[in-house]
Amino acid sequence: MSFWQGKRVTVTGGAGFLGTFVVQRLRERGADVFVPRSRSYDLTVNDNVRRMYQDAHPEIVIHLAARVGGIGANQRNPGLFFHDNMAMGMHVLEEGRRYGALEKLVIAGTTCSYPKFTPTPFKEEDFWNGYPEETNAPYGIAKRSLLAMSWGYREQYGMNIIYLIPANLYGQGDNVDPETSHVIPALIRKFMEAKEHGLREVTLWGTGEPSREFLYAADAAEGLLLAAERYEKPYPVNLGTGREIRIKELAGLVGRLVGYQGKIVWDTTRPDGQPRRCLDTSRARSEFGFEAKTSLEEGLERTINWYGSQRSAEV
Repeated sequence: MSFWQGKRVTVTGGAGFLGTFVVQRLRERGADVFVPRSRSYDLTVNDNVRRMYQDAHPEIVIHLAARVGGIGANQRNPGLFFHDNMAMGMHVLEEGRRYGALEKLVIAGTTCSYPKFTPTPFKEEDFWNGYPEETNAPYGIAKRSLLAMSWGYREQYGMNIIYLIPANLYGQGDNVDPETSHVIPALIRKFMEAKEHGLREVTLWGTGEPSREFLYAADAAEGLLLAAERYEKPYPVNLGTGREIRIKELAGLVGRLVGYQGKIVWDTTRPDGQPRRCLDTSRARSEFGFEAKTSLEEGLERTINWYGSQRSAEV
């Protein structure tokens, strides 16, 4: 019998980007999944989180709900991003303690919590060794604080809490809103619109020199479920591919796959964000056998095809 067969699992953020992949795979494995929607369960309010536990009776909670966005969104909303992510995480942990019947609580962190100048590849041991990159520090620190809280609750109350740190995610269903999207959906949309309108050039933020690591969301979902099944330790674990790409090279790749043949112009007055991001993924491999299976080009092609079909449906 599958580990998940008949298991009562609550996935906060289960209707969101990563959550959709996680919920689909849980249901395929026979889990009884509950997804608290924000219109009924505002998780920044303690009473709503308590009601979520009472209504769902979960054995496992996977906490994915987050207030997220790209560099611009983080710059415009530092207080909101800190408050909402801190509040949701605190309430999910505390009400999970009061509920008293959880087998395991899985928390998804963020690479934004790593120090700005972390040696690459990022090792989990360096997670606390400095302040995050300034443009997303409030968000990163709120999510980082949940690791400290999970350690405290594990030690004092015996709660089985694990903490995972996914690389930058992308894939079908990603947020393509130009005001709040992350780099890959933003690039896809810009190049596709430029191609449709016959624009000779596209202007992108920054210098293009920083690097990022990207994890296909379907692979991230598999990693989360493997960890929930097999990992029991308090130490954080990176989920990624272990491969980085410069934003300039990424832009060229996305442009080629979209079929845009114009010029790329870099607006160097705009911030670059963290200089480099690349994760050491050896702990995930050794502790619960996770390795990402989808290449960046393959994942980008799927994402571009999905977005293209969305745009066609809107016309």
